[in-house]
Amino acid sequence: MQPITPFSIGAPGFFGLNLQDSYVDMAPGFALQAQNCVIDKYGRIAARKGWARAHTSNSDLSTSNISCIGELVQNDGTITIVAAGGGFLFTHSGTTLTTLTYGGGGAAPTISANNWQFVQISGVGIFFQRGNDPLIYDPVVSTTTFRRLSEKTGYTGTVQLSNCAISAYGRIWNADTATDKNTVQWSDVLTSHLLTGGTSGTLNLIGVWPKGGDEIVALAAHNNYLYIFGTRQILIYTGASTPSTMSLYDTVSSIGCIARDSVQNTGTDVIFLSDTGVRSLQRTIQEKSQPLRDLSKNIRNEVKDRMNSETAANIKSVYHPVEAFYLITMPTALQTYCFDTRSPLEDGAARVTTWYGTTSTAFLSTKGRKLYMGKAGYIGEYTGYLDDAATYRMTYYTPWLDFGNPIQMSIVKKILAWAIGSNGQAIVFKVGTDFDEVYTSYTATLASNASVSEYNVGEYNIAEYTSGVSFSQISVQAGGVGRVLQFGFEATINNGSLSMQKIDVLTKNGRL
Repeated sequence: MQPITPFSIGAPGFFGLNLQDSYVDMAPGFALQAQNCVIDKYGRIAARKGWARAHTSNSDLSTSNISCIGELVQNDGTITIVAAGGGFLFTHSGTTLTTLTYGGGGAAPTISANNWQFVQISGVGIFFQRGNDPLIYDPVVSTTTFRRLSEKTGYTGTVQLSNCAISAYGRIWNADTATDKNTVQWSDVLTSHLLTGGTSGTLNLIGVWPKGGDEIVALAAHNNYLYIFGTRQILIYTGASTPSTMSLYDTVSSIGCIARDSVQNTGTDVIFLSDTGVRSLQRTIQEKSQPLRDLSKNIRNEVKDRMNSETAANIKSVYHPVEAFYLITMPTALQTYCFDTRSPLEDGAARVTTWYGTTSTAFLSTKGRKLYMGKAGYIGEYTGYLDDAATYRMTYYTPWLDFGNPIQMSIVKKILAWAIGSNGQAIVFKVGTDFDEVYTSYTATLASNASVSEYNVGEYNIAEYTSGVSFSQISVQAGGVGRVLQFGFEATINNGSLSMQKIDVLTKNGRL
């Protein structure tokens, strides 16, 4: 009589997806599928949240996509959410999306596309887009209209019709026009409309790129550095708070940025999408250089395949410190990659999961700790566990496991799992054998009378989870015989959370 042998998968999926390494050489903490998941703050695989409409419908936007969302902080602290889509500009307050009308002189500008980048300075919001006049929203002048930047009182010089812009070190920086891909322009300090005189100026990069000519795609700023992203190279200038004396500090050859809106400053790092995947410009103090971490190392081939099918202007991203993740969308593939930023794996890669069914066309992480998403006809808020009132499917699968003995047959007897989720949540466990992706399913349900506290103990005498959420052990009789086995679970998320603490698989040894 063969004894029952337990095999534990603690913190399932904690290492995130791994689609690069050999399936049978992976640590069990990796996942071959992790759809509509996040790695939560306790290191558990958990269902992502859904999204809800942040406002009622707007007839001007209709069903067009929200393509840009920004947050304007006025000098008195008043915050206004602004957005663009369908050839219009909007403000969002409460449950209302209000269309801004043109309030300048003469004919209204023709908005030829919806690929705006939003920046703000001194209580004024500015929208930049290649080939279009930069547009400003200045609530001190009017809360219902917009104008051209060139129509602001006191405007001097000529602002570039740029595609990328940032607000940093007390001024606006912009670059990438239809005819000039090598000039960075900056405004006078605290005055976006002064483009000549004072401390305004320009920087031409022809002859500066280390490997010959390149084109500016994006800009970023961090720790008194100005990062200039080309398509294949990166220039790093130091002393950017005083641009007249800033100097070239470092260069990165052979790696650049392919999508303007993939660039995000996390406060300690700058993350962006290169033609080899998602990268990090994290600085190592001990080295006088800018080493690049490959955050998407474990899913590199899939990311490259996905982005090759995308229009770069449609790739959007966000860093949301509340959830400690970086999201980047591949809209053609209807897929979003979620990179956990709490701590990297030993090889420097990030823990990655994927989201389906909630592809966004813009993002904004607000000072009020909200995450907004651009949707067709709406600004959506990342909240709850429904996608605009619709359910979605959470999926997790382990690597193929041989239990340390690849010539020994293993017979599956039982699956035990510790799960946290809504009372009555159905979970379908899956068992696959010997690389055959035809799985046997076993359904279990979270009990309605289970404990609702974290590890059965209320933290500080207060339960971690509110009423209606179960923390319980699930036991299912299972089957399957093979030299290598795969386990997983799927669940329909229907207005309730779900996370998996641990999975124990009970097996018996079969024949050699």
